[in-house]
Amino acid sequence: MRPEALEALVDELASPGNASSLHTSGRRARRTVEEARERLAAALGSSPSEVVLTAGGTEADNLAVKGLYWARQTARRRPVVVTTAVEHHAVIDPVEWLVEHEGAEAVYLPVDAVGRVDVDALRPVLAARADDVALVSVMWANNEVGTVQPVAEVAGVAREHGVPVHTDAVQAVGWLPLDFAASGVDCLTVSGHKVGGPVGAGALVARRGLDLTPVLHGGGQERGARSGTIDAPAVRALSVAAARAVAAREAEAVRVADLRDDLVAAVLDAVPDAVLRGDPDPAGRLPGNAHFTFPGCEGDSLLYLLDARGVECSVGSACQAGVPKPSHVLLAMGVPLHDARGALRFSLGWTSTADDVAALADAIGPVVQRARRAGLSSARARA
Repeated sequence: MRPEALEALVDELASPGNASSLHTSGRRARRTVEEARERLAAALGSSPSEVVLTAGGTEADNLAVKGLYWARQTARRRPVVVTTAVEHHAVIDPVEWLVEHEGAEAVYLPVDAVGRVDVDALRPVLAARADDVALVSVMWANNEVGTVQPVAEVAGVAREHGVPVHTDAVQAVGWLPLDFAASGVDCLTVSGHKVGGPVGAGALVARRGLDLTPVLHGGGQERGARSGTIDAPAVRALSVAAARAVAAREAEAVRVADLRDDLVAAVLDAVPDAVLRGDPDPAGRLPGNAHFTFPGCEGDSLLYLLDARGVECSVGSACQAGVPKPSHVLLAMGVPLHDARGALRFSLGWTSTADDVAALADAIGPVVQRARRAGLSSARARA
């Protein structure tokens, strides 16, 4: 967490009060929440009334996907959800749940070899079936390979047919230029821990007048879209972190992108046959993302070996940690299964330094050699 967000969280935890109550403590908590809502809205380019507070990005994605689907299904024969095969599981899994339990149809738009969605594939779908499409959901930037998506173009195509667009912007806030009002999307997901705020805090920014069926029912908080007692300390810390991340974005994006470029060069120098995945153009990927596949290696073996040397990385999405299967993102990009199994994602953030990159540079060559030897030994044993 950013120090100013941690300070806000601890300070607010010492002040009791339910923001839905009318007594003095409740009114104080309500003021904290609404000031935080205004701060978050200013950082995201929306109005405060468009910010629906949630307990994180996964809840916000579920509210967007299911809430739009249910709100728009009555006039549709078999409602269609259009998305991509490289979305975070917080979008893909709700879509698949709707297919299994609610009779929805899912259309997955193809992506190219760097993981960027083919907008031209969206046009015929909407031209032929716009009356049946409940929503389109395309992430702002991919959480695994870092590729930035043409969200504004997607929104423009969908707008021609009156179809709402949701985007998971969890990875983008604080790293890419982001303005909700200018983007053309109808709802947008953000998460606190990706901007230096607390885990368990997030928001769905939903344009005024957008009809969302609630996923949670209870007290009717958040304009009826999301019931539940509002976590005032987390909301305040989220807003402080987001405001700080957005204010520092231009300078930090350049600094971290330079570190990323150094990291990429160091890895390729130590392991020349490593393959950088995602957009090779630095302008087309997140500043802090470097995703590689290492031929002849298992990603989880590399992860544990690096971890033993003090370098923490991921084989894909942290939400899928511990699941021994290749990345759905890489497979959708056309990466062969045997290559996809040797994937690692290195993420840099506001705390990252040149020393961190140097530590990886020192470790990656020996680790890959050891992992390859282990793989060969295992193959011989099986033979």
